Amino acid sequence: MGTQDDFAISVRYFPLAEPLEPYFTVLYCFSVSCPPERVIVDLLHPEWASMRFTVSGPPPIGCIGPGPLEPKWPFVLSGPSSKAVRFGLQESQIWGLGLQPAGFARFIPLAARTVADTTVNGQTHPAFAGLVPLLDIVQEEGVEHEDKARRIEEFLLAYESLPVAQLKQVLACQAALRDQDVSCVDDLCEWVGISRRTLERMCARYFGFAPKMLLRRERFLRSLAQFTIAGKENWSRALDDQYYDQAHFVREFKAFMGMTPTEYAEAPHPILDRITVQRRADQDAAPQTDLPTLLRYGKMS
Repeated sequence: MGTQDDFAISVRYFPLAEPLEPYFTVLYCFSVSCPPERVIVDLLHPEWASMRFTVSGPPPIGCIGPGPLEPKWPFVLSGPSSKAVRFGLQESQIWGLGLQPAGFARFIPLAARTVADTTVNGQTHPAFAGLVPLLDIVQEEGVEHEDKARRIEEFLLAYESLPVAQLKQVLACQAALRDQDVSCVDDLCEWVGISRRTLERMCARYFGFAPKMLLRRERFLRSLAQFTIAGKENWSRALDDQYYDQAHFVREFKAFMGMTPTEYAEAPHPILDRITVQRRADQDAAPQTDLPTLLRYGKMS
């Protein structure tokens, strides 16, 4: 398996044009250098959908929730998740693009609930046929990263004029979920301006989960982000105000991550810890990132 120090990673972020910002988190290129056969395993928190494209080396192995790590594909789409995502990488280069719910609404003709907590082969699934050219772009040889990022941006901008049903409501819900004052489904309905039943249908279609689950997940992610930003020193200081007490948080943590907060804090995070260090050194490289989520809740100190 190797040691914790026998590999190196590099992440480059490429901000997208302003018209694309409501739809994606960030475009990034992730490179791993390590000995042959070395597999580096880490854990991601629940997140929105994401696409990853392998340029060189073997595609990732992974699993959402409990179960064995399984080989993935050169173009893998991870649906929105409510469970921890375990993954393993060998020496490779991978491009990634995180999809916000509005991005799912505009770019993917499929109900998000049908791919929630799962991964699919983007090259063979008919719903993702229109995005397969992204794999061709990143795999083209002899092209600089900046030029690949520009071509990806141009490709995505071609979709920008396509009509999207309920786009205004999806964007409003997307923003409301990030507001700490929105604590219940009724608050969410009021913010978005739609009925509870309409909200439930919209969330299943574009967000992947019921409104109550989405609010629980955002509350949990705010706490996890605060814990990470604070240097992983004290869970009690990181708890979101919406938790009744620490026992409530522990139950939620186990439901989302499959372990206790203490077990998570004590476990090695060889990839995410190094990404966090890099982001601290270069926190203005991109406005948001899905590896990990902390920039969604404020800049690192």
